Amino acid sequence: MPVFLCPRCAYRESSSERNVRHQPRGCSRCGFGFSFELLEDYYASPKTALIVCDKELRVLVAGHSAFAVTGYDEGELIGQDVMAVLGLGGFADGDPIARSLEWGVRVLNVPCTYRFNATADFFPAYDDDGGLLVALTPKTAVPSQ
Repeated sequence: MPVFLCPRCAYRESSSERNVRHQPRGCSRCGFGFSFELLEDYYASPKTALIVCDKELRVLVAGHSAFAVTGYDEGELIGQDVMAVLGLGGFADGDPIARSLEWGVRVLNVPCTYRFNATADFFPAYDDDGGLLVALTPKTAVPSQ
């Protein structure tokens, strides 16, 4: 059963909950305009930054914890190439973003170093718009701003 994750507030709900509430696209908790569909449930840490990209990998939404993890305001991220602005690249095990999009599978626990050691999880979008959800979870304490 699909699960919908709001990139703004990280609220999760099943498709059956959405049907009961007649909430076809947006988040029933915070009212954000859309939720990201996942085929399997995903429990993001409270410190996980959720970032949604379009099919060209430009940032559409930098929601839950994005500023705390990346140091960028949402306005600084929107429209930017996610790999360039967040320094995602040079992975030892190939390109997990390309693998996720090409095969339509989630790629989990990819070690990366951004401002600190972190793991990145990548989820392809299953709708006609394409795109990607990037979840960055710090392994260490996030530096204070």
